[in-house]
Amino acid sequence: MASANVDLVRSIFDEWQHGDFDSAAWADPCIAFVLADGPSPGSWEGLDGMIEGWRDFLGAWQHWRGEAEHYRELDGERVLVLIHGTGRGKASGLDAAQVRSEGANLFHISGGRVKRLVVYFNRERAFTDLGLGPEAGAADVRD
Repeated sequence: MASANVDLVRSIFDEWQHGDFDSAAWADPCIAFVLADGPSPGSWEGLDGMIEGWRDFLGAWQHWRGEAEHYRELDGERVLVLIHGTGRGKASGLDAAQVRSEGANLFHISGGRVKRLVVYFNRERAFTDLGLGPEAGAADVRD
Protein backbone atom coordinates (compact mmCIF):
# COMPACT_ATOMS: atom_id res chain seq x y z
CA MET A 1 0.00 0.00 0.00
CA ALA A 2 1.35 3.41 -0.98
CA SER A 3 2.13 6.00 1.69
CA ALA A 4 0.51 9.43 1.87
CA ASN A 5 3.70 10.91 0.37
CA VAL A 6 3.61 8.59 -2.62
CA ASP A 7 -0.10 9.33 -3.07
CA LEU A 8 0.64 13.07 -3.03
CA VAL A 9 3.36 12.72 -5.68
CA ARG A 10 1.10 10.51 -7.83
CA SER A 11 -1.59 13.21 -7.71
CA ILE A 12 0.94 15.81 -8.88
CA PHE A 13 2.04 13.61 -11.78
CA ASP A 14 -1.57 12.91 -12.74
CA GLU A 15 -1.83 16.62 -13.58
CA TRP A 16 1.64 17.01 -15.10
CA GLN A 17 1.24 14.02 -17.42
CA HIS A 18 -1.74 15.81 -18.97
CA GLY A 19 0.22 19.03 -19.43
CA ASP A 20 -1.40 20.79 -16.47
CA PHE A 21 1.35 22.64 -14.62
CA ASP A 22 -0.94 25.36 -13.22
CA SER A 23 -1.67 24.02 -9.74
CA ALA A 24 0.82 24.49 -6.93
CA ALA A 25 -1.51 23.66 -4.04
CA TRP A 26 0.83 20.77 -3.20
CA ALA A 27 3.85 23.06 -2.75
CA ASP A 28 5.01 24.73 0.43
CA PRO A 29 5.04 28.53 -0.06
CA CYS A 30 8.80 28.52 0.62
CA ILE A 31 9.57 25.58 -1.68
CA ALA A 32 13.10 25.15 -2.99
CA PHE A 33 13.02 24.27 -6.70
CA VAL A 34 16.17 22.91 -8.35
CA LEU A 35 16.97 21.99 -11.94
CA ALA A 36 20.03 19.87 -11.12
CA ASP A 37 21.26 19.45 -14.69
CA GLY A 38 19.99 19.72 -18.24
CA PRO A 39 19.93 22.70 -20.57
CA SER A 40 19.55 25.40 -17.90
CA PRO A 41 20.40 24.25 -14.36
CA GLY A 42 19.56 26.54 -11.49
CA SER A 43 17.70 26.93 -8.24
CA TRP A 44 14.81 29.09 -7.16
CA GLU A 45 13.06 29.79 -3.87
CA GLY A 46 9.35 30.13 -3.14
CA LEU A 47 6.32 29.66 -5.35
CA ASP A 48 7.21 32.59 -7.60
CA GLY A 49 10.71 31.21 -8.04
CA MET A 50 9.41 27.73 -8.89
CA ILE A 51 7.01 29.23 -11.43
CA GLU A 52 9.87 31.18 -13.00
CA GLY A 53 12.12 28.11 -13.19
CA TRP A 54 9.39 25.94 -14.72
CA ARG A 55 8.35 28.69 -17.14
CA ASP A 56 11.91 29.09 -18.41
CA PHE A 57 12.23 25.34 -18.99
CA LEU A 58 8.73 24.68 -20.35
CA GLY A 59 8.94 27.70 -22.65
CA ALA A 60 11.63 25.95 -24.69
CA TRP A 61 9.38 22.95 -25.46
CA GLN A 62 6.20 22.14 -27.31
CA HIS A 63 4.00 19.72 -25.38
CA TRP A 64 6.59 18.76 -22.73
CA ARG A 65 5.55 15.87 -20.52
CA GLY A 66 7.49 14.12 -17.81
CA GLU A 67 5.78 10.75 -17.72
CA ALA A 68 6.22 8.76 -14.51
CA GLU A 69 7.59 5.24 -14.85
CA HIS A 70 8.17 4.33 -11.20
CA TYR A 71 7.64 5.84 -7.76
CA ARG A 72 10.13 4.96 -5.04
CA GLU A 73 9.79 6.04 -1.43
CA LEU A 74 13.36 6.56 -0.20
CA ASP A 75 12.41 7.35 3.38
CA GLY A 76 9.65 9.09 5.34
CA GLU A 77 10.31 12.43 3.63
CA ARG A 78 11.56 11.68 0.11
CA VAL A 79 9.93 10.18 -2.97
CA LEU A 80 11.94 9.57 -6.14
CA VAL A 81 10.03 9.39 -9.41
CA LEU A 82 11.73 7.93 -12.47
CA ILE A 83 10.45 9.64 -15.58
CA HIS A 84 10.91 9.79 -19.31
CA GLY A 85 10.43 13.07 -21.09
CA THR A 86 8.45 13.69 -24.22
CA GLY A 87 8.11 16.85 -26.26
CA ARG A 88 9.74 18.78 -29.08
CA GLY A 89 12.21 21.64 -28.72
CA LYS A 90 10.71 24.88 -30.06
CA ALA A 91 13.96 26.20 -31.48
CA SER A 92 15.71 22.97 -32.43
CA GLY A 93 12.75 20.80 -33.37
CA LEU A 94 14.48 18.02 -31.43
CA ASP A 95 12.15 15.27 -30.26
CA ALA A 96 12.94 14.38 -26.62
CA ALA A 97 12.31 10.73 -27.42
CA GLN A 98 15.18 10.78 -29.94
CA VAL A 99 17.70 11.55 -27.21
CA ARG A 100 16.19 9.06 -24.76
CA SER A 101 15.26 11.57 -22.11
CA GLU A 102 15.26 9.53 -18.90
CA GLY A 103 15.25 11.61 -15.76
CA ALA A 104 14.10 11.67 -12.19
CA ASN A 105 12.27 14.01 -9.85
CA LEU A 106 13.05 14.03 -6.14
CA PHE A 107 10.30 15.30 -3.86
CA HIS A 108 11.08 16.26 -0.24
CA ILE A 109 7.81 16.26 1.68
CA SER A 110 6.88 17.39 5.16
CA GLY A 111 3.45 17.99 6.62
CA GLY A 112 1.71 17.00 3.38
CA ARG A 113 3.52 19.65 1.33
CA VAL A 114 6.49 19.50 -1.02
CA LYS A 115 9.30 21.52 0.59
CA ARG A 116 11.93 20.84 -2.07
CA LEU A 117 11.72 19.54 -5.64
CA VAL A 118 14.86 18.52 -7.51
CA VAL A 119 14.49 17.81 -11.23
CA TYR A 120 17.11 15.67 -12.92
CA PHE A 121 17.21 15.27 -16.68
CA ASN A 122 19.91 12.63 -16.28
CA ARG A 123 18.67 9.71 -14.19
CA GLU A 124 22.20 8.43 -13.54
CA ARG A 125 23.13 11.75 -11.94
CA ALA A 126 20.15 11.43 -9.60
CA PHE A 127 21.28 7.94 -8.61
CA THR A 128 24.82 9.20 -8.01
CA ASP A 129 23.68 12.22 -5.97
CA LEU A 130 21.47 9.95 -3.85
CA GLY A 131 24.12 7.26 -3.42
CA LEU A 132 22.02 4.70 -5.29
CA GLY A 133 23.35 2.18 -7.78
CA PRO A 134 22.04 1.89 -11.35
CA GLU A 135 19.87 -1.01 -10.21
CA ALA A 136 17.83 1.54 -8.23
CA GLY A 137 15.62 1.98 -11.26
CA ALA A 138 14.34 -1.56 -10.89
CA ALA A 139 14.68 -2.39 -7.21
CA ASP A 140 12.37 -1.45 -4.37
CA VAL A 141 10.08 0.60 -6.60
CA ARG A 142 6.40 1.23 -6.09
CA ASP A 143 4.46 1.38 -9.34
